[in-house]
Amino acid sequence: MGLSDQLLIQLRRSLQRIDEINRTTHVIAMNARIESARIGQAGRGFSVIAQEMDVLSRRVADATLDLDKVAATTSADMRQTLQRLDDGVRQTRLSELALSNIDLIDRNLYERSCDVRWWATDAAVVAAARQGRSDEALSHASRRMGQILDSYTVYFDLVLAGTDGRVLANGRPRQYDSVGSDVSGQAWFQEASRTRSGEEFGFQDVHPSALADGERVLVYACTVRDGGRVDGRVLGVLGIVFRWDALAQTVVQRTPLSAQEWTRTRVCIVDGRGQVLADSAGRMLQERIDFAGREALFKQARGAVLADLDGRVHCIAHAASPGYETYSTGWHSLILQSL
Repeated sequence: MGLSDQLLIQLRRSLQRIDEINRTTHVIAMNARIESARIGQAGRGFSVIAQEMDVLSRRVADATLDLDKVAATTSADMRQTLQRLDDGVRQTRLSELALSNIDLIDRNLYERSCDVRWWATDAAVVAAARQGRSDEALSHASRRMGQILDSYTVYFDLVLAGTDGRVLANGRPRQYDSVGSDVSGQAWFQEASRTRSGEEFGFQDVHPSALADGERVLVYACTVRDGGRVDGRVLGVLGIVFRWDALAQTVVQRTPLSAQEWTRTRVCIVDGRGQVLADSAGRMLQERIDFAGREALFKQARGAVLADLDGRVHCIAHAASPGYETYSTGWHSLILQSL
């Protein structure tokens, strides 16, 4: 677009020079007619030449004017075409980046859903849930969960609750004093308690949790069942407290944009209502993003629209959660870039 503009500018400068030369030619032709009239019969031939020069001058002026009009029209058409291409490239690229972000999150969180179903069958966890108040069994389960946390640093803590919702043991007792607390009202506990087998899991999306001193977490939960069998009698619920910001903020903040783009771009993960769950601008859980055409855009797998945000036109690129294996967050990835 810049080269197109430069070409038009240089063309118009050249046309101006031609016009200046043509005006000089016109003046010379006019002077020639005056001189030919002054000297009479002897100047008749010179008068004919002067007249032809005047005709040529007018034709050059008309051609110059036509060329300027064509150049202006062509330049406008070219700019519109290039603008459409630029918009298309921007929208496609940002939508692909948005898809990459949500896909990374889906794939990572799929593993979390596998972790909780696996660890709920751990012998130490099952024994502690079965024996309930046995200090030895609870201590062993706490140490076992601590060993898991040493290897899986993506978690704040693991907590084992009885069927009544009271926390029996956790993997980081020195850091988080959650034993004895009541989690029966938490969505993750309630969802897990309603599952029909150990192959299913409960979930609570992004929220500040007392189990991690108010940090933003996701919690995945699975019933602990007798004998570690997926169809065994329910003995309790295991909840794994995931470090949400460590994943989500890393993903949005490392979106591959240029330094110049970052000055006018915001990258977010939002839920279906537009509630901000992760945000390169740092406003997680503080606002909902809304704009004209949001609902229609969210129904697409990916795409982009131009919309007004805070009084400025933005390219808003979107990708819906594609899911991975049997898991999908159902969330949306947004990249908002002002134009």
